[in-house]
Amino acid sequence: MIGASLKHRGEEVLGQRGGLEAYRAERKTMGIPLLYPWANRLSARRFEVAGRTVDIDPERTPIRLDGSGLPMHGLLGAHPGWEAEATATSLTARFDFAAHPALLETFPFPHTLELDVTLDETMLRIVTIVRGEVPIAFGWHPYLTLPNVERADWHVEIPVTEQLALDDNMLPTGERSATHVPAGPLGDRAFDDAYTAPSAPFALEGGGRRIELAFEDGFPYAQVFAPPQDPLIAFEPMTAPTNALVTGTAALHTQYSAAFSIRVA
Repeated sequence: MIGASLKHRGEEVLGQRGGLEAYRAERKTMGIPLLYPWANRLSARRFEVAGRTVDIDPERTPIRLDGSGLPMHGLLGAHPGWEAEATATSLTARFDFAAHPALLETFPFPHTLELDVTLDETMLRIVTIVRGEVPIAFGWHPYLTLPNVERADWHVEIPVTEQLALDDNMLPTGERSATHVPAGPLGDRAFDDAYTAPSAPFALEGGGRRIELAFEDGFPYAQVFAPPQDPLIAFEPMTAPTNALVTGTAALHTQYSAAFSIRVA
């Protein structure tokens, strides 16, 4: 369940990075990956959450580790086991977490995960539904790009008002501050920053094309990622701050629904 390609006027608007092969082999993200049951990093591999022990063993459930050995981007990267039905303009998919013993041994919360994806001439919409008692901390990383436009000339709109402070391991410290990111050319700016989600959409514009990414429902946090040497920017919908499973700030739900959309014009 990864968005591998999204084309507008025949041109790719998703950052491809290492492509599907690197995603399959090394869990390196590209396109629009689902990060589940957590997004970004965790500060520990073994911890208690909602009265149960999460025990992450990369030998049992292959995952990606960051440069400090911290678990990255959840357990479902390149994982088989989805049941899906698709038409030319829609996709529904279901994953039964309890049907995979290694996953349940790692993250002991039996539940199901459902996706409802729709596409029309201008918009892709992705709805994620979780059914069963489970702490919610998942996210998505839509990597966007503007073909045939220099990165420095990309116009970006990042309408955030509150930033989460991060430590040297890119984990939230608990401190927050008011912020303002000026709209304008991306230039030589780089981002890997955490925010509370804005009410207005994020936007990327250039070369006669505008891409808007809206957090419609259920995503109160955002990460913005724009590495200096990579022609992409990610406006990342998140259901909880990074490391929320470890800190105990991931809320327990019996049903949870979250939606975001990408509009291209």
